Amino acid sequence: MGEHGDTFLKVLLADLHIHTCLSPCATLDMTPQKIVKEAQKKKLDIIAITDHNSAENTGAVMAAARGTGLTVIPGMEITTSEEVHIVALFETIGAALAMQAVVYEELQPGENDEDLFGLQVVANEFDEVEAMNPRLLIGATRMDVVQVVDSIHSLKGLAVAAHIDRDAFSILGQLGFIPDDLKLDALEISRRMTLKQGRMTYGHLKRFPFITSSDAHDLDDIGVSPTAFRIGGPELAELGYAFKVTGGRRIEYSGIEELRD
Repeated sequence: MGEHGDTFLKVLLADLHIHTCLSPCATLDMTPQKIVKEAQKKKLDIIAITDHNSAENTGAVMAAARGTGLTVIPGMEITTSEEVHIVALFETIGAALAMQAVVYEELQPGENDEDLFGLQVVANEFDEVEAMNPRLLIGATRMDVVQVVDSIHSLKGLAVAAHIDRDAFSILGQLGFIPDDLKLDALEISRRMTLKQGRMTYGHLKRFPFITSSDAHDLDDIGVSPTAFRIGGPELAELGYAFKVTGGRRIEYSGIEELRD
């Protein structure tokens, strides 16, 4: 028997913050098939697709991963009115698209400037171009951070404050603190430091669980800063249990340095 008596638990490696070619700041190589192949190459068990303010490519990546053993969690990276990035993770594509509908209603007006921001390619599971998204996905929504987190939770999703160690587009960089009543499920450290370093640097935030993710915008970055979860399977609910350290589920380690320890 293991430490918690849960012999069925296993360590699964996850990268929960990956962009596709739909995000204007991502490279055009970030297509569904290529993302799946790169994730397999990096020995990942779980990835989350988190494009800026949209989930339109999530279904295609999920379809591309069928039969590969790779689990794709549908999500998006939402920009609040304070320009804080919140990673939203959902159990189903339906929930992600429901959140997308809310975000689209609250996006700043205007259209994407492809020359200034980049292309926003909607692709299918075969890496074929389906359309160009004209919305200003790089912009902020009119929802504040509390509204965004509450909306995510209303759809039974998990809300993660993105790259809190960065000055730009992070909750600490934009607000300088995390409100006591903000019900975040986890905090994300960028690839610039390991999970161990993040916990030490932000020890005053130990009430939250910490993860690391790649925030990959190109193929080479996928899986460079994964989080290992001891969980019963690759479902979103299991990740939630790990965040809460429930039933033996927990976050094990993260980052190349700690993987070598």
